[in-house]
Amino acid sequence: MRKVGILGGTFNPPHLGHLIMANEALHAMDLDEVRFMPNFIAPHKEVSGADAGQRLEMTRLAISGSAQFQVEDFEIKHGGVSYTFDTMARMIEKEPGTEFYFIIGGDMVDGLGSWYRIDELIKMVRFIGIKRPGYESSPELPVAMIDSPEIHLSSSMLRNRLAKNQTVAFLVPEKVEAYIRKEQLYGSKRNASESEESTSRKTL
Repeated sequence: MRKVGILGGTFNPPHLGHLIMANEALHAMDLDEVRFMPNFIAPHKEVSGADAGQRLEMTRLAISGSAQFQVEDFEIKHGGVSYTFDTMARMIEKEPGTEFYFIIGGDMVDGLGSWYRIDELIKMVRFIGIKRPGYESSPELPVAMIDSPEIHLSSSMLRNRLAKNQTVAFLVPEKVEAYIRKEQLYGSKRNASESEESTSRKTL
């Protein structure tokens, strides 16, 4: 049976922490692939700064070149509020020969009991918890906890930096940063080299 990890989130924007989480889960649990699944509307999180299509494109750019990473656009295409139970029920129906593993950060593990229809969900998928610095999780539900290199990085921190036009180099993949600057997402501006190139073209 094919073993597929699902890493859901807003990916607003996707960053190296997401890639590390996916890679650690891939190898620790011997998965065949990990799919990055952007939410359309997250149940417990307000999404601003980039629309669903932009977040999907940034996710594609973030994983480009990684053969075992794929983009799952199921929730974006489906629309509406993205509840994990509804999504996974449909995906299992669509792919009955696949064993799904749902990847979450260690800071989310203790709150797992409040998820929508969690008693049914834990019978449908296996949960993988990625240990996070500063969080000591004591899962009451079956979660496979795995170690990961510590990195203090969040999408909100990156959005704040971009709004101030500060560097995000080595924190997001280069292609993602280039896209953000080009689209001027999160209040960011084009970088100096792009601006100079644009100006030189206008004077030719």
